[in-house]
Amino acid sequence: MKNIYLNIYKPNYVNVKKAKKNINNNNIIAMPTETVYGLAGNAYSNKAIKKIFYLKKRPNFNPLIIHFKSLKDLKKDAIINDSFLKLYKNFCPGPITFVLNKNPKSNISNLATANKNTIAVRFPKHKITKKLLKILNVPLAAPSANISSKLSPTCAADVIDEFGDKIKFVLDGGVCKIGLESTIVDLTGKPILLRHGSITAEEINKVLNKKIKIGKKLKKIKSPGQLKSHYYPGIPVFMNKRGPLINGAFITFGKKNKNTKNIFNLSKKGILKKFANNLYSTMRKIKKRGYTSISVRKIPDYGIGSAINERLKKASYKWKM
Repeated sequence: MKNIYLNIYKPNYVNVKKAKKNINNNNIIAMPTETVYGLAGNAYSNKAIKKIFYLKKRPNFNPLIIHFKSLKDLKKDAIINDSFLKLYKNFCPGPITFVLNKNPKSNISNLATANKNTIAVRFPKHKITKKLLKILNVPLAAPSANISSKLSPTCAADVIDEFGDKIKFVLDGGVCKIGLESTIVDLTGKPILLRHGSITAEEINKVLNKKIKIGKKLKKIKSPGQLKSHYYPGIPVFMNKRGPLINGAFITFGKKNKNTKNIFNLSKKGILKKFANNLYSTMRKIKKRGYTSISVRKIPDYGIGSAINERLKKASYKWKM
């Protein structure tokens, strides 16, 4: 597909160097990860962090995820523990975020951690983001590249749809492989799963050799993804439906429903990973085509199905019926 956007750049060596220059000048860029696209800025810079919160219209009590290139660098800013090391060894780099106690000597902006003594950290797997981190001397604060509470972008064009020319530099990494935000695990005490993702509770249980607690109705916001209303596509979303509402669209999977004008089958073979990968882009497509609502078939609540249901529950929060 031809790039018609002047602010989307191919991820070649020259442009990755330009991205580095932007970061060093406290500018905000958009970059790909294996989960979704993120708005990235220097995690040590209050100036850059303020720009991220302003662009996203994000409440300042909602901390950002900080992306690191190595365990050595992480130790400067966070206190690691045995549970972290076990999960890190099995899943990193990859789509998992850890909430750890902040190193008292850390230079991470207090704005990025919402003035908390904890820090949410991740080691992204996407080769372009890894290349960028490798040539930087700072970690990157990089929340999803969307307006707060809205759908995360899964391709470079989605970022422009969201922000227009407010974002001057977008590194194009193609379509995100996973399409849902990272799993988040709180490791500041007994492990708690704060957000479901493609790395599932079942996989985490196996590594830790115990059943992780699922964080529900937590009073303190320790990481992104804990607000009740989120992932909103701009039109009402309804879960556990058997078909579309009047003037609405229906998202499904499996052999039962074929693709038609307003029915979107995201995996005819019933593969939920494929469903998850296509979910956000399909919701954006439905909104653009003028449908007035999105109904979604019941999703099995295990494995990555738990992550899909979590997103849909928050997307439909205002429209429960």
